[in-house]
Amino acid sequence: MEVAVREIDTLIIHCSATPDNVSLEPAALSKMHRKRGFNGCGYHFYIRRDGEICDMRPVERIGAHCKGHNEGSIGICYEGGLDAKGRPADTRTAEQKKALALLVRTLKKEFDISVVAGHRDFSPDLDGDGTVEPEEWIKQCPCFDVKSEF
Repeated sequence: MEVAVREIDTLIIHCSATPDNVSLEPAALSKMHRKRGFNGCGYHFYIRRDGEICDMRPVERIGAHCKGHNEGSIGICYEGGLDAKGRPADTRTAEQKKALALLVRTLKKEFDISVVAGHRDFSPDLDGDGTVEPEEWIKQCPCFDVKSEF
């Protein structure tokens, strides 16, 4: 039986919303998502602080990471996103930045990617001006400006 191939044109970057001094194992991330009613981890990839890229969900399966935008996207999450006091912050390590850049480049070669954005960039444009400004973000995730990096 042949596996149906999804049309993927978007990469959505997330953070795990865990403080930079707290470790979140891939199994724990999957368990959190199962408790929320997902059938496994909603992200396709998870990047640990040491730069390890963990396969979480096959890219053939639609993700559960950005409501209304899962169909044609791949979800990538990095471990962290909060400072030690629990405030939103870009806590990516140098290893995570390198791994994320490599993963984005690799996926762009494999799929016809036209959009690389952060979860917050998919918030509604409340004032209708065509741009989602920081005051319109539903959440800070992934706590850095993805569009300026990719």
